Amino acid sequence: MEKISVTIIALNEEKNIGDCLESVKWADEILVSDSGSIDSTVEICGRYGAKVFNDGWRGFGAQKNLLGDRAVNRWILNVDADERVTPGLKEEILKAVEAGGKAGYCMPRKNFFGGRWIRHCGWYPDYNLRLYRKDRGRFIERAVHESVKVDGDTGRFKNPLEHFTYRDVSDYLTRMERYSTLAADEMHGRGKRAGAFDMMVRPAFTFFKMFVLKRGFLHGADGVMLSMLYASYTLAKYAKLREKMGR
Repeated sequence: MEKISVTIIALNEEKNIGDCLESVKWADEILVSDSGSIDSTVEICGRYGAKVFNDGWRGFGAQKNLLGDRAVNRWILNVDADERVTPGLKEEILKAVEAGGKAGYCMPRKNFFGGRWIRHCGWYPDYNLRLYRKDRGRFIERAVHESVKVDGDTGRFKNPLEHFTYRDVSDYLTRMERYSTLAADEMHGRGKRAGAFDMMVRPAFTFFKMFVLKRGFLHGADGVMLSMLYASYTLAKYAKLREKMGR
Protein backbone atom coordinates (compact mmCIF):
# COMPACT_ATOMS: atom_id res chain seq x y z
CA MET A 1 0.00 0.00 0.00
CA GLU A 2 1.25 3.47 -0.89
CA LYS A 3 2.40 5.60 2.04
CA ILE A 4 2.03 9.32 2.69
CA SER A 5 4.34 11.88 4.29
CA VAL A 6 2.79 15.05 5.71
CA THR A 7 4.92 18.21 5.70
CA ILE A 8 4.23 21.27 7.89
CA ILE A 9 6.23 24.45 8.47
CA ALA A 10 5.75 26.19 11.80
CA LEU A 11 6.72 29.13 13.96
CA ASN A 12 5.00 29.74 17.31
CA GLU A 13 1.89 27.78 16.32
CA GLU A 14 0.87 26.36 19.70
CA LYS A 15 -2.72 27.60 19.18
CA ASN A 16 -3.06 25.76 15.87
CA ILE A 17 -0.63 22.88 15.55
CA GLY A 18 -2.43 20.41 17.84
CA ASP A 19 -5.66 20.45 15.84
CA CYS A 20 -3.68 20.27 12.60
CA LEU A 21 -1.71 17.22 13.74
CA GLU A 22 -4.84 15.57 15.09
CA SER A 23 -6.35 15.79 11.59
CA VAL A 24 -3.34 14.08 9.92
CA LYS A 25 -2.29 11.58 12.62
CA TRP A 26 -3.35 8.77 10.28
CA ALA A 27 -0.43 9.57 7.93
CA ASP A 28 2.60 7.28 7.77
CA GLU A 29 5.06 10.10 8.48
CA ILE A 30 4.76 13.67 9.74
CA LEU A 31 7.61 16.12 9.28
CA VAL A 32 7.68 19.61 10.81
CA SER A 33 10.18 22.35 10.02
CA ASP A 34 10.27 24.71 12.99
CA SER A 35 12.08 27.99 12.45
CA GLY A 36 12.66 29.00 16.06
CA SER A 37 9.44 28.70 18.04
CA ILE A 38 9.62 29.97 21.62
CA ASP A 39 6.22 28.61 22.64
CA SER A 40 5.14 24.96 23.03
CA THR A 41 4.93 24.17 19.29
CA VAL A 42 7.82 21.68 19.33
CA GLU A 43 6.53 19.95 22.47
CA ILE A 44 3.07 19.49 20.94
CA CYS A 45 4.60 18.05 17.75
CA GLY A 46 6.51 15.54 19.88
CA ARG A 47 3.28 14.25 21.40
CA TYR A 48 2.12 13.25 17.91
CA GLY A 49 5.36 11.52 16.99
CA ALA A 50 6.27 14.08 14.37
CA LYS A 51 9.84 14.42 13.18
CA VAL A 52 10.77 17.99 14.08
CA PHE A 53 13.65 19.85 12.44
CA ASN A 54 15.05 23.16 13.65
CA ASP A 55 15.69 25.04 10.41
CA GLY A 56 16.70 28.60 9.66
CA TRP A 57 14.13 30.46 7.59
CA ARG A 58 14.61 30.11 3.79
CA GLY A 59 11.29 31.40 2.51
CA PHE A 60 7.94 29.62 2.22
CA GLY A 61 8.60 27.64 -0.96
CA ALA A 62 12.18 26.70 -0.08
CA GLN A 63 11.20 25.64 3.45
CA LYS A 64 8.51 23.32 2.11
CA ASN A 65 10.87 21.82 -0.47
CA LEU A 66 13.42 21.19 2.28
CA LEU A 67 10.87 19.07 4.11
CA GLY A 68 9.76 17.38 0.92
CA ASP A 69 13.33 16.30 0.21
CA ARG A 70 13.45 14.67 3.66
CA ALA A 71 10.24 12.70 3.20
CA VAL A 72 10.72 8.95 2.88
CA ASN A 73 7.42 8.20 1.13
CA ARG A 74 6.39 8.66 -2.48
CA TRP A 75 3.37 10.82 -1.72
CA ILE A 76 3.58 14.18 0.06
CA LEU A 77 0.66 16.02 1.62
CA ASN A 78 1.55 19.58 2.55
CA VAL A 79 -0.61 21.41 5.07
CA ASP A 80 -0.17 24.60 7.06
CA ALA A 81 -0.42 24.69 10.84
CA ASP A 82 -3.75 26.54 10.63
CA GLU A 83 -5.31 23.95 8.30
CA ARG A 84 -7.29 20.79 9.06
CA VAL A 85 -7.83 17.71 6.88
CA THR A 86 -11.51 16.82 7.11
CA PRO A 87 -12.56 13.15 7.42
CA GLY A 88 -14.05 13.17 3.93
CA LEU A 89 -10.88 14.60 2.45
CA LYS A 90 -8.80 11.98 4.25
CA GLU A 91 -10.82 9.21 2.59
CA GLU A 92 -10.44 10.81 -0.84
CA ILE A 93 -6.69 11.14 -0.32
CA LEU A 94 -6.25 7.50 0.67
CA LYS A 95 -8.28 6.27 -2.29
CA ALA A 96 -6.41 8.51 -4.75
CA VAL A 97 -2.99 7.46 -3.50
CA GLU A 98 -3.92 3.79 -3.72
CA ALA A 99 -5.31 4.19 -7.24
CA GLY A 100 -2.35 6.23 -8.51
CA GLY A 101 -2.37 7.55 -12.05
CA LYS A 102 -2.00 11.25 -11.24
CA ALA A 103 1.00 13.41 -10.38
CA GLY A 104 -0.94 15.53 -7.90
CA TYR A 105 -4.33 16.52 -6.57
CA CYS A 106 -6.00 19.86 -5.88
CA MET A 107 -8.38 20.27 -2.98
CA PRO A 108 -10.91 23.00 -2.15
CA ARG A 109 -10.25 25.10 0.95
CA LYS A 110 -12.88 26.40 3.34
CA ASN A 111 -11.31 29.63 4.57
CA PHE A 112 -12.37 31.06 7.92
CA PHE A 113 -11.95 34.61 9.22
CA GLY A 114 -12.43 35.02 12.96
CA GLY A 115 -14.09 31.60 13.07
CA ARG A 116 -16.59 32.43 10.30
CA TRP A 117 -16.57 30.56 7.00
CA ILE A 118 -16.17 33.05 4.15
CA ARG A 119 -17.93 31.46 1.21
CA HIS A 120 -17.65 34.42 -1.15
CA CYS A 121 -15.07 37.18 -1.85
CA GLY A 122 -13.17 34.61 -3.94
CA TRP A 123 -12.37 32.61 -0.79
CA TYR A 124 -14.18 29.42 -1.81
CA PRO A 125 -13.54 26.91 -3.28
CA ASP A 126 -9.96 28.27 -3.48
CA TYR A 127 -8.43 25.11 -4.99
CA ASN A 128 -4.85 24.35 -3.91
CA LEU A 129 -2.59 21.53 -5.10
CA ARG A 130 -1.35 19.99 -1.84
CA LEU A 131 -1.05 16.26 -2.50
CA TYR A 132 1.69 15.31 -4.95
CA ARG A 133 4.19 12.63 -5.83
CA LYS A 134 7.65 13.43 -4.55
CA ASP A 135 9.25 12.46 -7.85
CA ARG A 136 6.79 14.52 -9.91
CA GLY A 137 6.23 17.73 -7.94
CA ARG A 138 7.95 20.58 -6.16
CA PHE A 139 7.08 23.99 -4.72
CA ILE A 140 7.95 27.04 -6.80
CA GLU A 141 10.35 28.89 -4.52
CA ARG A 142 8.67 32.26 -4.23
CA ALA A 143 8.93 34.55 -1.21
CA VAL A 144 5.15 34.51 -0.79
CA HIS A 145 2.11 32.80 -2.40
CA GLU A 146 4.13 29.67 -3.16
CA SER A 147 2.51 26.77 -5.02
CA VAL A 148 3.32 23.24 -6.19
CA LYS A 149 4.20 22.58 -9.81
CA VAL A 150 3.89 18.98 -10.99
CA ASP A 151 5.00 17.09 -14.06
CA GLY A 152 1.91 15.21 -15.16
CA ASP A 153 -1.86 15.12 -14.87
CA THR A 154 -3.69 16.37 -11.80
CA GLY A 155 -7.01 15.52 -10.21
CA ARG A 156 -9.49 17.30 -7.94
CA PHE A 157 -11.05 16.34 -4.63
CA LYS A 158 -14.57 17.28 -3.53
CA ASN A 159 -14.10 17.39 0.23
CA PRO A 160 -12.44 20.50 1.69
CA LEU A 161 -9.31 21.35 3.58
CA GLU A 162 -10.35 23.71 6.38
CA HIS A 163 -8.21 26.83 6.74
CA PHE A 164 -8.51 28.95 9.89
CA THR A 165 -6.55 31.76 8.35
CA TYR A 166 -6.95 34.95 10.45
CA ARG A 167 -8.07 35.10 14.07
CA ASP A 168 -9.23 38.73 13.79
CA VAL A 169 -8.50 42.05 12.09
CA SER A 170 -5.39 42.65 14.20
CA ASP A 171 -3.98 39.28 13.11
CA TYR A 172 -4.64 40.19 9.47
CA LEU A 173 -2.95 43.58 9.79
CA THR A 174 0.10 42.08 11.51
CA ARG A 175 0.57 39.55 8.74
CA MET A 176 -0.24 42.09 6.03
CA GLU A 177 2.82 44.06 7.11
CA ARG A 178 5.04 41.02 6.56
CA TYR A 179 3.43 39.68 3.40
CA SER A 180 3.27 43.07 1.66
CA THR A 181 6.99 43.53 2.30
CA LEU A 182 7.78 40.08 0.91
CA ALA A 183 5.60 40.74 -2.15
CA ALA A 184 7.26 44.11 -2.75
CA ASP A 185 10.71 42.53 -2.44
CA GLU A 186 9.78 39.85 -4.95
CA MET A 187 8.34 42.32 -7.46
CA HIS A 188 11.38 44.55 -7.09
CA GLY A 189 13.65 41.58 -7.73
CA ARG A 190 11.77 40.90 -10.97
CA GLY A 191 12.29 44.49 -12.08
CA LYS A 192 8.67 45.58 -11.67
CA ARG A 193 7.85 49.23 -11.07
CA ALA A 194 5.00 51.06 -9.32
CA GLY A 195 3.40 54.34 -10.32
CA ALA A 196 0.27 56.33 -9.59
CA PHE A 197 -1.88 53.89 -11.59
CA ASP A 198 -0.79 50.94 -9.46
CA MET A 199 -1.50 52.74 -6.18
CA MET A 200 -4.86 54.16 -7.29
CA VAL A 201 -6.44 51.64 -9.63
CA ARG A 202 -5.15 48.28 -8.40
CA PRO A 203 -6.47 48.65 -4.82
CA ALA A 204 -9.82 49.88 -6.14
CA PHE A 205 -10.06 46.92 -8.53
CA THR A 206 -9.17 44.50 -5.71
CA PHE A 207 -12.15 45.81 -3.74
CA PHE A 208 -14.45 45.69 -6.80
CA LYS A 209 -13.40 42.15 -7.67
CA MET A 210 -13.90 40.77 -4.16
CA PHE A 211 -17.04 42.71 -3.23
CA VAL A 212 -18.88 42.73 -6.56
CA LEU A 213 -17.47 40.12 -8.98
CA LYS A 214 -16.83 37.54 -6.24
CA ARG A 215 -20.10 38.44 -4.47
CA GLY A 216 -18.59 39.61 -1.21
CA PHE A 217 -21.70 41.76 -0.79
CA LEU A 218 -23.54 38.58 0.25
CA HIS A 219 -21.52 38.68 3.49
CA GLY A 220 -22.75 42.17 4.31
CA ALA A 221 -20.43 44.13 6.62
CA ASP A 222 -17.93 41.25 6.69
CA GLY A 223 -17.73 41.40 2.90
CA VAL A 224 -17.03 45.13 3.01
CA MET A 225 -14.38 44.63 5.68
CA LEU A 226 -12.53 41.84 3.88
CA SER A 227 -12.64 43.58 0.51
CA MET A 228 -11.26 46.78 2.07
CA LEU A 229 -8.54 44.88 3.95
CA TYR A 230 -7.35 43.20 0.76
CA ALA A 231 -7.46 46.51 -1.09
CA SER A 232 -5.24 47.90 1.69
CA TYR A 233 -2.82 45.00 1.19
CA THR A 234 -2.65 45.76 -2.53
CA LEU A 235 -1.92 49.42 -1.81
CA ALA A 236 0.72 48.50 0.79
CA LYS A 237 2.71 46.20 -1.49
CA TYR A 238 2.78 48.70 -4.39
CA ALA A 239 3.59 51.61 -2.07
CA LYS A 240 6.50 49.60 -0.66
CA LEU A 241 7.63 48.73 -4.18
CA ARG A 242 7.54 52.43 -4.97
CA GLU A 243 9.79 53.09 -1.97
CA LYS A 244 12.25 50.45 -3.13
CA MET A 245 12.52 52.27 -6.44
CA GLY A 246 13.92 55.25 -4.49
CA ARG A 247 10.94 57.50 -5.18
